[in-house]
Amino acid sequence: MRISFTFGADVRETQGKGASRRLRHTGKVPAVIYGGHKDAQALILDQQNLLTMVGDERFYSSIVQLKISNGTEQPAIVKDVQMHPARNVVVHVDLQRVIETEAIRIKLPIHFKGASVSPGVKVQGGVVSHLRADVEVVTLPKDLPEFLEVDMSGMSLNETKFLSDIPLPAGVTVPELAHRNAAVVSIHSPRAQEPEPVAETAAAAPAEGAAAAAPAAGAAKPGDAKAEAAPAKAPAKK
Repeated sequence: MRISFTFGADVRETQGKGASRRLRHTGKVPAVIYGGHKDAQALILDQQNLLTMVGDERFYSSIVQLKISNGTEQPAIVKDVQMHPARNVVVHVDLQRVIETEAIRIKLPIHFKGASVSPGVKVQGGVVSHLRADVEVVTLPKDLPEFLEVDMSGMSLNETKFLSDIPLPAGVTVPELAHRNAAVVSIHSPRAQEPEPVAETAAAAPAEGAAAAAPAAGAAKPGDAKAEAAPAKAPAKK
């Protein structure tokens, strides 16, 4: 079983929002570990130590080793890392115990290679669209790879690769394939630039306003003989 990271953890005796807040003020991070046919256990991790690891994608796709202050060592996988919305601070970590003989579900990153030399990009001028960044797999801990890889070197324009096109190491399965074969990456033509809106000509304005300027139906028009008032008759002479 490959171990990629090793770090210490203390057993957390006090729980609750107030206790977690006090921990964070001292540079510690509340965490919990569960699974492995044992009760969940609250832990305390070091903030600075975590920050050196959370930026590495392998931290989320490999097995870590916890050295707990009670003298035990526990392999685990990282299930969730909650970050502060405004600061580079870890708020909480969820971990799952790993048993060597039991399969685990874990998300693996997808690495793409060969895009720049593919006919679709190099010859046909296509653009690459990455539609998936990771995929959940099921595997025994001993068979867990760090990532899955898609070779794009033979892709042409308007071609797409799907989950089923990803080579899987022995012992690794993708549960999602049981109900759908999602697209992973494609090469397509660059989108044509939309033409800029043409400014309306000065002549267009009067044309549009002509209807408003037109006299209402039935209104008298200048020069209309019928509509002009008849001249007053001179009074009859006695």
